[in-house]
Amino acid sequence: MTPILPGATIGFLGGGQLGRMTAFAARSMGYDIQVLDPDAACAARAVASRTITAPFDDIAAAVELAKSCDVVTLEIEQIHPDVLDAVAEHTALRPGRAPVYIIQDRIRQKEWLHAQGFPLGAFVAAASAADVEAAVREHGACIAKSTHGGYDGRGQVRLREPEQAADAWEALGGRTCLVEKMVSIDYEISVMVARRPGGEMAVYPPSRNHHTSGILTWAVIPAVIAPEMSEKAQSLASAITERIGIVGLLAVECFVTTEGELLVNELAPRPHNTYHHSERGLATSQFEQLVRAVCDLPLGSTEVHAPSAIVNLLGEVWLQHEPPHTTHALQVPGSRLHLYGKAGARGGRKMGHLSAVGESAQQALGRVLESYRRLSPETIASFDVHEPVLARSTN
Repeated sequence: MTPILPGATIGFLGGGQLGRMTAFAARSMGYDIQVLDPDAACAARAVASRTITAPFDDIAAAVELAKSCDVVTLEIEQIHPDVLDAVAEHTALRPGRAPVYIIQDRIRQKEWLHAQGFPLGAFVAAASAADVEAAVREHGACIAKSTHGGYDGRGQVRLREPEQAADAWEALGGRTCLVEKMVSIDYEISVMVARRPGGEMAVYPPSRNHHTSGILTWAVIPAVIAPEMSEKAQSLASAITERIGIVGLLAVECFVTTEGELLVNELAPRPHNTYHHSERGLATSQFEQLVRAVCDLPLGSTEVHAPSAIVNLLGEVWLQHEPPHTTHALQVPGSRLHLYGKAGARGGRKMGHLSAVGESAQQALGRVLESYRRLSPETIASFDVHEPVLARSTN
């Protein structure tokens, strides 16, 4: 295949923070950027030479984008399949339609993973409140999820008793949903894989992650886990990436249970919040890697140059009595502030992140959490920013 060289134009379906950060990387490599997003003030607008304001099911707008780009990629998977087909008729679409179609529906994704023999927790495709109730009776505590969207803890309901099924069904809109058995989690990790059109792959070391109410709180690399588990997770992510045939990035989120099982949680065909630290501590950031992959350039090294960590900044930071104490936060050695250029802070909305590097994963994590405490001391009670001891697990 012919590489798409600097000077060409990359189109993005989606102009959120992931598109913004990838666009910065692409700009530094000499590419032009165009974006399609429903929000006229989307985060990537400041980096793009052209922004088309249109919904993600607008075929005409997507074709307009495709005709002026040498390759189109995405930063959000909830793009209508007909739009993906229309784009592919006019320019290179990476990732392709097939992997996105599998991933964008949670039930379809789980059923595909199960059919391929990848390790999963128990799940049920519930077509009624009675199905939800039956799942809880069979599996005990469960979590019900909408099939589309619902990121960062939204579109999810936790159930511990069968009697909660009717309310959960209504809360999710009275539509078919995914019901998963809750597992006893020792820790959470993710693995990012990049893949070129010809099949070459680059696999990142696992990231260790922590969530609060379904929203990523912090992520750190190296993950400080047993080498055997690290290798197992990388092999699993590589196998999924190859089998699904994606071109671009695939983030594989996993649970490691208290029994030592490695289970796939979810897939994401794009840059991922858990690898924002790749900008600081890895030889090639996930954003530059996406540009390399979709343009069919040699993939960059995934070597860890410095332990690094991030903590998310939600809208709550800007909704306190006092504005964020930026000067105090940046006094922490190795810390850096990353804001996404979003207007209108609201609770739960990702507005940016802090990052830090250190001589060890523990030091990097401690630094970024200390930076957060200094930035917004009022939000600590509602956001789990205690510093855990990253002892190497035997799992």
